[in-house]
Amino acid sequence: MSRPDIVLYTANTMNGWKPLIFLHEAEIDYELVNVDFSKKEQHAPDYVKMNPNGKIPTIWDRSEERAIFESGAILWHLAEKYGRFLSDDPVERSETLQWLFFQVGHIGPIMGQAMFFQRIAKPNGNEVPYAIDRYVTESRRLLEVLDTRLKGRDWLVGSEMSIADIATYPWARSYFWATVDIEGLPNLQAWFDRLDAMPKVQEALQLPEPRPSAFGKGDIAAAAKANAARFASDVKKD
Repeated sequence: MSRPDIVLYTANTMNGWKPLIFLHEAEIDYELVNVDFSKKEQHAPDYVKMNPNGKIPTIWDRSEERAIFESGAILWHLAEKYGRFLSDDPVERSETLQWLFFQVGHIGPIMGQAMFFQRIAKPNGNEVPYAIDRYVTESRRLLEVLDTRLKGRDWLVGSEMSIADIATYPWARSYFWATVDIEGLPNLQAWFDRLDAMPKVQEALQLPEPRPSAFGKGDIAAAAKANAARFASDVKKD
């Protein structure tokens, strides 16, 4: 029995879900490896050989015998490899990459910092009110940019879902975990509804294990406590 080309090393994070959504929506067979942060597996020597930054996700493409790291680059690689979710039209293709880079350069880093300062630093004794306000406010502004872009359209680019939507959805949809208010953003909420209703997208979000707290569901208090404890060593103590 032949093995799938793609081996995906990932975890249940906003970046970690991106390739999972692509692979499930495209119905691509793959091998899943859960990277356990509690065991620091992302820093293991064999893993760092594939991903020098020691982060997730990473894929190993058996057909090319090489690794690809960084979630945006992984989506681009998969789109090129399988001919899915990236238009051949040069203008639409360019717009898709622009919105992909908007996510990896702005939405991910800013919302990630909003989450870090509230969900990790604060409960571990290093509360920085200015940083929390700065990143939550900027996160809201970025979601407003998305809302404006989505006015009169179903997807960020073109008439179908693209890798820009795939990259942006897990982050933007986790607004609860970043404590960002989305009231008054109807186009964004409608976009959420479209993706929330897609069975394969929701199937991907259950892997490598469910994390309902990111979306404001389940036992939030317990999940927040466990998350803060898991990343306590990342917090600088005065």
